[in-house]
Amino acid sequence: METMKEVIFEKTGLPEDVLQVKDSPRPEPKPHEVQLEVKARNINPSDLLFIQGQYGVQPDLPSSAGFEAAGIVSIADKEGKFPVGTRVMFTAQGTTMGTWREYITLSTKQVFPMPEGMSFEVACQAFVNPVTAVALINKSGLKAGEWLLLTAGASAFGKFALQVAKSKGIKVVCTVRHDEQKKYLADLGADLVINTEKEELKKIVSDVVGDGVSAVFDAVGGELGAMALACIRQFGKMYVFGVLSLQNMPLNTGMIIFKEVTIEGFWLSSILQRIGSEERAKLYRETQTFLMGDDTKAEVAGKFPLVEVKSAIEAYNRPGRNGKILLIS
Repeated sequence: METMKEVIFEKTGLPEDVLQVKDSPRPEPKPHEVQLEVKARNINPSDLLFIQGQYGVQPDLPSSAGFEAAGIVSIADKEGKFPVGTRVMFTAQGTTMGTWREYITLSTKQVFPMPEGMSFEVACQAFVNPVTAVALINKSGLKAGEWLLLTAGASAFGKFALQVAKSKGIKVVCTVRHDEQKKYLADLGADLVINTEKEELKKIVSDVVGDGVSAVFDAVGGELGAMALACIRQFGKMYVFGVLSLQNMPLNTGMIIFKEVTIEGFWLSSILQRIGSEERAKLYRETQTFLMGDDTKAEVAGKFPLVEVKSAIEAYNRPGRNGKILLIS
């Protein structure tokens, strides 16, 4: 029996404490599945929350990790939809397997051919953050000239959302915690970048924007989420899709009432299950077109072999990082 390396955890906890690399049998595909040789894997906040037992779905222990990746078909499905050698990108959300392994089997419905010219390094980032960015911009209904506030602007999602927004003429405020990230985001197109460790978010937004932003995309929660909420204009909306602070957001009830502000949760996995196949395909096409644009940047800060997953996590946790950390084979 052929074996493979995979990253697993037998209990939930901090990734650096609970992750381990082990040899396991390669999974064999069912008739409607393909076997994939995984080439590149993206480390996302959702992956780390899942390992800690703090995500929207709980792991079935012992569990592997990783929600998105890119690779090559190593065993085709019985119908031949994906021949051996096809370069594909895929997500493992909603399955019992993670992508932090050398081989994985998935339904053909979860596998998408990579656009010609796209690298594995970009393809493994093509789902969670860019699809969320495109879907949220579309859902917000923001028009050219209106203002959007992004918390954690230097995150992978923040940079994708910034670029999607700018392509539509939307003005963007980003929050950061490190001064070196200010110029980086300004060069990427941000109209205003605020270091919330040193500067007063609401005052600066009021001085520059006036009545406030039309929408907030919040990835952080906690006190920063509350500060961002205070920057919204009347009838504005906040979309909450992450909780990087691991803290609940304290809400100013009076402000929500008198400004008639709407706060709405956004979970991509749930939304993709609810929408029809045509709408889902349209969203993926729009995202791929954005990713293949000449001006689009999907930067990588570091690449690590799968067996060095703990070094990759250490690099991921480094303050002020610009770019994704990938696990490659």
